[in-house]
Amino acid sequence: MFFVDTIELEGLGNRSYLAGGRHTAVAVDPPRDIDRVLAAAARRGVRISHVVETHLHNDYVTGGPELARLTGAAYLVPAGAHVSYARVPVADGDVAEVDAGLALRAVATPGHTPHHTSYVLEDSGRPVAAFTGGSLLIGTVGRPDLVEPRLTERLARAQHASVHRLAAELPDETPVLPTHGFGSFCSSAQAAGDATTIGEEKAANAALTTDVDSFVTRLLAGLDDVPAYYTHMGPANAAGPAPVDLTPPPVADAEEIAARLAAGEWVVDLRSRIAFAAGHVAGSFNFEADGKIATYLAWMIPWGKPVTLLAESPEQLAAAQRELVRVGIDRPGAAATGAPDRWVPEGGRPASFPRSTFAGLAERGTDGVVVLDVRRASERAAGHIEGSVHIPVHQLHQRIGEVPAGTVWVHCAGGMRAAIAASLLDAAGRDVVAVDDGFGAAAGAGLTVVTG
Repeated sequence: MFFVDTIELEGLGNRSYLAGGRHTAVAVDPPRDIDRVLAAAARRGVRISHVVETHLHNDYVTGGPELARLTGAAYLVPAGAHVSYARVPVADGDVAEVDAGLALRAVATPGHTPHHTSYVLEDSGRPVAAFTGGSLLIGTVGRPDLVEPRLTERLARAQHASVHRLAAELPDETPVLPTHGFGSFCSSAQAAGDATTIGEEKAANAALTTDVDSFVTRLLAGLDDVPAYYTHMGPANAAGPAPVDLTPPPVADAEEIAARLAAGEWVVDLRSRIAFAAGHVAGSFNFEADGKIATYLAWMIPWGKPVTLLAESPEQLAAAQRELVRVGIDRPGAAATGAPDRWVPEGGRPASFPRSTFAGLAERGTDGVVVLDVRRASERAAGHIEGSVHIPVHQLHQRIGEVPAGTVWVHCAGGMRAAIAASLLDAAGRDVVAVDDGFGAAAGAGLTVVTG
């Protein structure tokens, strides 16, 4: 008997796994907030005997060293990964016994990184699951350009060979359980579904249905922007991350919030974009707790700059803290909960800006206003509003001076990134309207959408 439990990390678009038998289990690519993994093991009534990494991660800080320390588990890391802490180096073909009749076999699958290793779970010698990390994903593969630009093409070719090796060595019915591909920028494309097998990937994955030259050309042409914070994740994981502290941060009153803003710190409002637009502390930025806060805040904030979090409830604050420690934003400088009337100094009042839709923009007309598109370049190339200005949201903070004069109608693909951009513009003193609408509605509203 064996089990495999999936631990979803929705904000980062990743998955971690706990797999084992009656008594012991292995944790695969654990997140930094390891209490979720410990809770999963407690529910199963098993001891974690092994913690394994498929690779040194570029998009989040691992909880591997701390989980291994607390549980006494063997910590398995690919031998080619250069780390500064004690671990069990893993080479191709190494086997670790997880429970009676249950073993984990290492398979070298370079491509996402040079040292990338997949792990095949075998029950009495029969493959029952493949933990493929950033190698073979659902309908795609992990991107090969996160290590070193000069290695990108070589790693892309290695990625093609690695997934072909998995497809050749494993039965078609073997479940494929990747770490990336559910929204993570470590994936070369969004996952095409929620679950898959080797056989399904053989039929549908371009890495397995096209020759290596065609695959590499297509893969490299489709690579998108890399979040800036990725620069810091690899070194943090190689050094060995410190344990996390998820206790509530110091409480900030209105005067302290104002002082932190005056000092140039980032004050981040976690509430919904609707609530933020209706009323907020002037100068604060809106990163919704229910959106991809970890990815976009870590991407945009100057690394190491103190951050103060404003939340509508202690629960919202705690959830955001958990998301942020996963990307190395360890402790907010301060925090407050409630509503803007409690965060604004006495005698002041909350700031606000209007929201609208593409129909509202069409009714107003684009003459005399700035239409700002904050999507990524690949999204814009597929279709954009004629005459619009393009600055991706992750670049806007540094390029805000490039936004032409006038009222700015800012949009993205669905509303979340437009809300972030609108808050940046509002904090800079610009008149702004946040378009909270799906881009698919733009043409239907009568706006001219062009491609290229």
